[in-house]
Amino acid sequence: MPSSIPASIQGQKYISLTTFRKTGAGVATPVWFGEEGGKLYVMTRGDMGKTKRIRNNPRVRVAPCTMRGTVTGAEFAATARILPAAEHGRARQTINRKYWAARIPLVWWRTDTYFELSFD
Repeated sequence: MPSSIPASIQGQKYISLTTFRKTGAGVATPVWFGEEGGKLYVMTRGDMGKTKRIRNNPRVRVAPCTMRGTVTGAEFAATARILPAAEHGRARQTINRKYWAARIPLVWWRTDTYFELSFD
């Protein structure tokens, strides 16, 4: 099955994840991500703003970016799905394979939410 992840995002270090407030205003956040099976996986905390916004509106925009969030390429529409706890392990593995710092449990112990991003 060919990957549906846009070529300009594949292999990047960071992506800018834009979530939308109830007013429609976009909020961009640079995040780490894992790639597998044509989907992206993002980890965060359940009490973060992006999690709350995705609960209200699963439509997101994704673009390659720098560590500070400066977008470096085209932006793509995607749909975010908050993963149930049973699927956290697989999502975590995709991120751990890419970032050695994600393997440090003391740094990421509060991470309790994972998103799966599918491209439209």
